[in-house]
Amino acid sequence: MLLNLTVAVIYIKKVKTSDLELKDRLVAINRVTKVTKGGRTFSFSAIVVVGNEDGIVGWGLGKASEVTAAIAKGVDAAKKNLVKVPVINGTIPHTQEAKFGGANVLLKPASSGTGVKAGGAMRAVLESVGVHDILAKSKGSSNPHNLVKATFAALLELRDAYTVAEHRGVALDKVFNG
Repeated sequence: MLLNLTVAVIYIKKVKTSDLELKDRLVAINRVTKVTKGGRTFSFSAIVVVGNEDGIVGWGLGKASEVTAAIAKGVDAAKKNLVKVPVINGTIPHTQEAKFGGANVLLKPASSGTGVKAGGAMRAVLESVGVHDILAKSKGSSNPHNLVKATFAALLELRDAYTVAEHRGVALDKVFNG
């Protein structure tokens, strides 16, 4: 029996950090305790999102024995993973769903003046991207690590009409008119 598999090609546009003014947002800090023979050892992990609020965003995870060092490591890691996301008139081009681990996210474009209707980790990512009007729903797990990764998965699958026309090799009006 032959399986007919379709492979979705995601075009990830990596971005260089030079000439960018990035703002960082702390999503979550987690204190981890390791129990050893000599007692308890505390360390911290911080998940951070950086973005220029104009379509470029990245996330990073930092781990250290101090909170500030963990945040700094997270910011450095986030700057290494910057991607470009299509933002059109302050919202996303189309509805998108994505899943990572137990976290499911739904992103829907919204009309001007709606605001960012999202909670927690999703809000930090969407505000860092520069989206001003969006409806977002988190279904499933509320784990901030998985929510950030699921939100990024949804944002990376977004394509605007210009990108679609370029990849199909047709004029822009052919994309809208069929």
